[in-house]
Amino acid sequence: MDLIPQQLKAVTLTHVRYRPGDQLGHFLAWISLVPVFISLGGFVSHFLFRRELQGIFFGIGLVISQFINEFIKRSVEQARPETCTLLEACDSHGWPSSHSQFMFFFATYFSLMGCKGIGFWFGLRSRWIMNLLHWSLALVTMYSRVYLGYHTVAQVFAGATLGGVVGASWFWFVNSVLYPFFPVIEESVLGRWLYVKDTSHIPDVLKFEYDNARAARKDMDSAKSD
Repeated sequence: MDLIPQQLKAVTLTHVRYRPGDQLGHFLAWISLVPVFISLGGFVSHFLFRRELQGIFFGIGLVISQFINEFIKRSVEQARPETCTLLEACDSHGWPSSHSQFMFFFATYFSLMGCKGIGFWFGLRSRWIMNLLHWSLALVTMYSRVYLGYHTVAQVFAGATLGGVVGASWFWFVNSVLYPFFPVIEESVLGRWLYVKDTSHIPDVLKFEYDNARAARKDMDSAKSD
């Protein structure tokens, strides 16, 4: 049995390093984890509690985007900057940045959903606020990958560009090609079993669900009193 210690590889899902005492680096390290929070917290909880087809295909598009990113990385094989030695990240390629690609896909798709009035929109002002929030997160995430030393400027810009293009293309595909099949998916055996639905045709989903929840409660109270 070989007793010589071998170099170990870490699971890098939440493995982000920064310089000790660097408060900005500490903050940016958390920002660079936003894609993880969106994936695990956002889309998993969305499927468990909402099961909207628009949200499901949004998540599928992000997964496809990341597969495209990994394919390009392995094809191009461009190294990360020299700081990868300190970060223990030299065993993976750097072009294009997957974090930047994820966030710009997310921001692009989310903005297009807002332009089309899909989702929980409370008016034009709230739409601008939401757009400002996720585009700011996308830009800060892109900056964090350079500041922390995981990528070069060219690598994050390549990821951002690819994320925007793939995000816009996937949005068009979902809402032009797949959308006519949403009723078929809803009424399929699997769709009915999983309770998937599409509410993108409802102008104000929040108010619609609020009114229906109140009406159902009133009907229940009336039934109990009879």
